[in-house]
Amino acid sequence: MLFASGIVLILSIFFLPTPPILIDLGLALSISVSVLILMVALWIEKPLEFSAFPTILLVSTMLRLSLNIATTRLILSHGSEGISAAGYVIGGFARLVMSGDFVIGIVVFTILITVNFLVITKGATRIAEVGARFTLDAIPGKQMAIDADLSAGLIDDKQAQARRRELEEESAFFGSMDGASKFVRGDAIAGLIILAVNIFGGILIGITRHNMSAADAVNIFTKLSVGDGLVSQIPALIVSLAAGLLVSKGGTRGSADQAVVGQLTRHPRALFLAGGLMFILALIPGLPFLPFALLGSLLAFSGVAIPRHLARISASELLRETEAERNVADAESDSVREYLRATEIELCIGQQLASRVVPTFGEMSHRVAKMRRKFARRYGFVIPDIKLSNSMDLPPRVYQIRIHDAAIASVEIPVGDSLVIFGDGPKPDLIGEPTREPAFGMNAMWISPAFVAEAKRAGYDPVDNISVILTHLSEALRNNLAQLFSYRDMRALLDTLDPEYRKLLEEICPAQISYSGLLSIFKALLAERISIRSLNLILEAIAEAVPHLRRVEQIVEHVRIRIAPQICNEVVVDGVLNIVRAGARWDQTFHRHLKRDAKGEIVEFDIDPPLIEQFQSEAKAALSSFLDRGEAFVLVTTPENRPYLRMITERLFPNISVLSTLEIARGVNIKTLGSIS
Repeated sequence: MLFASGIVLILSIFFLPTPPILIDLGLALSISVSVLILMVALWIEKPLEFSAFPTILLVSTMLRLSLNIATTRLILSHGSEGISAAGYVIGGFARLVMSGDFVIGIVVFTILITVNFLVITKGATRIAEVGARFTLDAIPGKQMAIDADLSAGLIDDKQAQARRRELEEESAFFGSMDGASKFVRGDAIAGLIILAVNIFGGILIGITRHNMSAADAVNIFTKLSVGDGLVSQIPALIVSLAAGLLVSKGGTRGSADQAVVGQLTRHPRALFLAGGLMFILALIPGLPFLPFALLGSLLAFSGVAIPRHLARISASELLRETEAERNVADAESDSVREYLRATEIELCIGQQLASRVVPTFGEMSHRVAKMRRKFARRYGFVIPDIKLSNSMDLPPRVYQIRIHDAAIASVEIPVGDSLVIFGDGPKPDLIGEPTREPAFGMNAMWISPAFVAEAKRAGYDPVDNISVILTHLSEALRNNLAQLFSYRDMRALLDTLDPEYRKLLEEICPAQISYSGLLSIFKALLAERISIRSLNLILEAIAEAVPHLRRVEQIVEHVRIRIAPQICNEVVVDGVLNIVRAGARWDQTFHRHLKRDAKGEIVEFDIDPPLIEQFQSEAKAALSSFLDRGEAFVLVTTPENRPYLRMITERLFPNISVLSTLEIARGVNIKTLGSIS
């Protein structure tokens, strides 16, 4: 209500006569508001913190113009009474600036108008125009960057919303500043016109109405008019400077004094050179010695003192950060809850191996972060943070991969050696230690750094310790995707659904399937390395199946059929799907051992252990030849047998996909390599 009343009061000044005492109060308010605006513009960290500036600029401009009209009314009606006829503020400025001569006042006023109109306002207007144009042009790219960071897991939903809101506010602010700069420009023009009207109108009224002589009328009314112009143009100049500071900040963070002084004094050599030039100018005959010598000494002192001051600040900040980290570590070590919290993924390295890894720990962390982003793009969810640690409990050259505090792999490698992988090919003619590659179990050899160049000449690509560890870690995570996908991850994915699919989810959960059942479906897909990025399609398939199927395994098979093109796309090589069939004999054998209920639904797979052993031996003999040749293929069987065939083969061949005949998408070129029977 007070703000609205103030706006109404400003508008009323345009039309109602105002006494000089209120004019003095209004002019003092105009000057104080302009100084306040300048101080805020100096100390804000970034332009968006002063997003209300266009509105404040409009109100302050209207205040000055209303006071201009009120003072014009007083000058023209009571100017013959003397230099204080329009209030003591205008009279005081007239005496202070003009020194009793109105010509000086006109010159000073003209200079102020020129500086404000042609220098500050014009430059600020141009910066605002360019800033608004560039900001609007950059919006699509910034929005795509926010979406990319969100999909990569670098930021969460709330951070993405905050960044989008800041982007919208930034575009609106620079667009408003482009128009607000016209207020200042128009204010300068209005001040010039009002001055001319006051001078000529006042002289005319003084001569014709008050019987003043021409000299007295010119003297009195020119002083009053110029004093009024100075009182209005000084706040206008201050506000113009604030607008220029605001739009010229650009991408600089920090207050204006820190940004300007900090960047000017950041380079000591520049300060020394500037100081040396001042001393040279001081020694030139004809130039005053003291000002240049004083400035040269100040610049030289700054070149010595500022770096030392910055070094002390940096050391104190480093000490403060180290102490804060130590306090956090102590608090975590003292917390009982920390011992109860299980680490989801941990790569633990022995001391001797860690001494080799630690110098490149930053690179390793960067590659681990890239691995997490790759998994997010490939499988549709963000795997948990990977903790990197070294342990004295492990043998010195051993690294261990742990998931939920359970060690799933523990490998000893020679520190500093490189791994040459040759698989089933001929053994390299190199001196080294035969071994098995940790991730895939292929034949390999550890060689010392002295033989790396020779191995490259022989056509091999030696792999360093870090690459061996990270490749093994990547494959271990790929084999345990189902364990890494948690209920929290599922809820995070479901929260990103479009409104239409959220409604579909509400229809099926929990009325037809529980959220834990939904989690089991996602885990079953991830267990076979099937991406869940096509979340909308998977939900549609689940919605189709749940009214008719109750067992999770049956729903999973229906989902797999619906996303068959995606599954085939992941295993197709050069446009061809290589398949190995289970064979009619084993298809019939598995079919006979499927136990069904009265409705014909499968309830149990009851097969004798000797038959399982026989199948595994025949499968190993049949598939090994294709694996030795490095051929990529999938195992194909009937839809009913597929889950059980996968269950039997995953121990021997965890990386071989098992598909049913219904999961081979239309249009896929098929090449049959053979069959198990």
